[in-house]
Amino acid sequence: MTEPARILVVGGGYVGMYTALRLQRQLGAELRAGTAEIVVVTPEPYMTYQPFLPEAAAGSISPRHVVVPLRRVLDRCRIVIGEVGSVDHAKRTATLSTLATEEEGTGAVHMTYDELVIAPGSVSRTLPVPGLADHGIGFKTVEEAIGLRNHVIEQMDIASSTRDPALRDAALTFVFVGGGYAGVEALAELEDMARYTARYYHNVKPEDLRWVLVEASDRILPEVGEEMGRYAVRELRGRNIDVRLGTRLESCEDRVAVLSDGTRLPTRTVVWTAGVKPAPVLAATDLPLNERGRLRCTAQLAVEGAPHAWAAGDAAAVPDVTAKEAGKECAPNAQHAVRQAKVLAENIAASLRGQPLKEYAHAYVGSVASLGLHKGVAHVYGRKLKGYPAWFMHRAYHLSRVPTFNRKARVLAEWTLSGLFKREIVSLGSLEHPRAEFELAASPPPGDGDKPQS
Repeated sequence: MTEPARILVVGGGYVGMYTALRLQRQLGAELRAGTAEIVVVTPEPYMTYQPFLPEAAAGSISPRHVVVPLRRVLDRCRIVIGEVGSVDHAKRTATLSTLATEEEGTGAVHMTYDELVIAPGSVSRTLPVPGLADHGIGFKTVEEAIGLRNHVIEQMDIASSTRDPALRDAALTFVFVGGGYAGVEALAELEDMARYTARYYHNVKPEDLRWVLVEASDRILPEVGEEMGRYAVRELRGRNIDVRLGTRLESCEDRVAVLSDGTRLPTRTVVWTAGVKPAPVLAATDLPLNERGRLRCTAQLAVEGAPHAWAAGDAAAVPDVTAKEAGKECAPNAQHAVRQAKVLAENIAASLRGQPLKEYAHAYVGSVASLGLHKGVAHVYGRKLKGYPAWFMHRAYHLSRVPTFNRKARVLAEWTLSGLFKREIVSLGSLEHPRAEFELAASPPPGDGDKPQS
């Protein structure tokens, strides 16, 4: 009996999940007959819908509704929770570690494959800023989003209870680095949430909180255009948010954010959202990379010069065939990633069946961004929107894009309920250390270490 053709999908994010989902449908007959197999290797058993992270941080959406369980959606795929450390495509072999690898003590697992889909996504692009590794907070995962929410409310608790004015000011100063989608939307949603939360503190007022957005370029939200970017700056500054353009974070040692304009901000919160870079696994392959560390791909989403290797999304440098300028690549964003995954799955199925491949072609239609509750900016199909219409379009678009009807219904229900009832202002920071209470209870009291048990 011949072995089934194994399609190895590295990553369970946008591209990984949507490619595997589409392959399930495209290769239904082959999967049932046992002539094909889809294996998805991913560090987490879920896909995170990242555009909803700011609303999850603000408490508008439950964290469990921001993620999509892969085992439920990809019910005809084999899901392996682990990480691919390297790929030897010449030998059609991937080296991976799983949750059981360390326990077994047998070393890494070597998995062979026939077709390879590289879709590990990206990681935060950090710079050698002194103190960043010790005090910085990321905003790329649902854990980071909920952790940041808990942290912000905890700082308000500290400010409310301290008698030290310097500690109070540092606790109520929040610095966000990066003026892209992640930074602006996270800051705007959390500022909204914190301003509302302040009404329940007897000695913390909304004007006591200081929010600072640091951006190295001369504009924010470049995806929505220069005019809408300027409007977003005016909107944020109108809410007493300190927007620093053309400014960099030079240090955050000793809980003091030092900016390139000489400003020193004592703060207990530095959120780093200054861009992303390709996942490290790409450098551990024998596949061709461009100068930015992304895989060189054709318009058919195949890796150049590497038969049976495919890529899309953040990991892939895909030529934009709709662009007027030669050599332009598709932007590494969710709009392209979801559409690329569809073409990628169809091309893999066509390749297995000996059919012709098709090119990926999608003209960028524009962008929408939220600036907090009932506020937003949009530049879509050449039309510019701001305020409530843009915010409504932002919600409608992402509701249509979040995977599964189950998730759409739950998110819509939460939005409806949040419009009828007050915000939840609870911090559940103890969830990050679930054993702390038990460890304290199980520890012997001081001085009792030598007492015999009765």
